[in-house]
Amino acid sequence: MNTRSTVPRRRLVTAIGVAALAAVVAGSAIVISQQAQAQASAPSLATIGVADGMIREEDRVSVFDDTPAVTNLDPDLLAAVRAAATAADAEGVRIHVNSGWRSAAYQEALRADAVRTYGSAEEAARWVATPENSEHVSGDAVDLGPMDAQDWLAGRGVEFGLCQIYENEPWHFELRPSAIANGCPVMYSDPTADPRTQR
Repeated sequence: MNTRSTVPRRRLVTAIGVAALAAVVAGSAIVISQQAQAQASAPSLATIGVADGMIREEDRVSVFDDTPAVTNLDPDLLAAVRAAATAADAEGVRIHVNSGWRSAAYQEALRADAVRTYGSAEEAARWVATPENSEHVSGDAVDLGPMDAQDWLAGRGVEFGLCQIYENEPWHFELRPSAIANGCPVMYSDPTADPRTQR
């Protein structure tokens, strides 16, 4: 075998490999830069308030409270949640709103915080949708608690058309009026499996 003919070929293969690696590194740098820019331009949770739908963890917000997180929910969803809360209360279970309607700025701040927490936009998407795709921003989703209320709603919410949507979020409920007669639809594993988040 002629070694002179194989040496240039090896150099060519090495050069192609180095170029491919450089392209991958450059592409990764662009993605990281885009994520950093998005986080830098996102509103901070420190600037978000009650008018944006924020509910602090220590607050116990009733489904009957007059706060934007509750009153800006879709009227049909709010009526179903209030009816369920009244029935649950009669059985000694109190339902609180942990998060309801959110402004787009609040949703974007939550998303940026999730990217920081989980390390990537892809992993954050399992927990927080973009403002454009969030059912909270449109007022069509509500996060309810505490845990005994979530358990009660998991069993009885269907009577009011309230369904859990995501397996990884037992607190997240949306209105599905047809569920009263037909049962709740099969849950998505997390928001990334929901076609609505891909719009």
